[in-house]
Amino acid sequence: MISRRMFHRTIVGLAATSAWPRRSVAQDASVTAVDSHAHVFKRGLPLAAHSRYAPDYDATPEDYIRNLDANGMSKGVLVQPSFLGTDNNYLLEALRRFPDRFRGIAVVQPDIQQDALRELTAAGVVGIRLNLIGAQNPQFDVDPWPMLLKRLADLNWQVEIQAEGRRWPELLPLLLKSGVKVVADHFGKPDPKLGVDDPGFQQLLKAGSTDRVWVKISGSYRNGAGLPALAIPLLRENFGVDHLVWGSDWPHTQFETKTNYADVRRELDMWLPNAGDRRTVLRDAPRKLFWTARD
Repeated sequence: MISRRMFHRTIVGLAATSAWPRRSVAQDASVTAVDSHAHVFKRGLPLAAHSRYAPDYDATPEDYIRNLDANGMSKGVLVQPSFLGTDNNYLLEALRRFPDRFRGIAVVQPDIQQDALRELTAAGVVGIRLNLIGAQNPQFDVDPWPMLLKRLADLNWQVEIQAEGRRWPELLPLLLKSGVKVVADHFGKPDPKLGVDDPGFQQLLKAGSTDRVWVKISGSYRNGAGLPALAIPLLRENFGVDHLVWGSDWPHTQFETKTNYADVRRELDMWLPNAGDRRTVLRDAPRKLFWTARD
């Protein structure tokens, strides 16, 4: 029997193909396995005001590429670290030096202008990140947010959010209404005490039927023991593996002594023992999400 989710997707797909031309998915043969979440930085860079954390080591693009190559990953997505704020210069330098390996997720002020967004696009940026841990929810329906979200939607960008699971019921409706793609960091971060029963996580699951929300299955060590085993079946059911992407969360800031790249990569094999599912999560889903944003 066809599920409600698959029925919805079929109807949406038929409507889209009959009414509007759709972007073709780039079949870039060089995209074979994508790490969808990592950070690069070095000591001495200007820190954002009120930074809660400042690393005492370097995590350079070259270091990251060595990890990618050692673990069979062809591409990586660099996410601006929160402690560097909106100074994306080091991120942009990495994107420009290695355009065939990286895409980027920047942190910007909500009043950023269109020309500045175009410059970020030219460098390989395909979205923005909002790390809301310790911050209030943005008022997406109050200036300057509506204009920013419109500009992001016009660019086919995504809004990636790190926030506690309880906050999804407030965040999702206006973001989806704006037309942007939404990416939930680190399993959507349900309350460790509630796990998959967190009402906010349950609301995130319902958003799978929109086809405009993706979830990063990453940073398991940030979510409490045992979450992936319970969450991944629910994420598969509600989103499908084609809306799940894997990220190493390298260099595992604040957890550097507890894990490493090879270990987090092996986790995926346990979470998704089927090779076809892993191929979708590592190649097909991120290729569509990160590499066709510029097509």
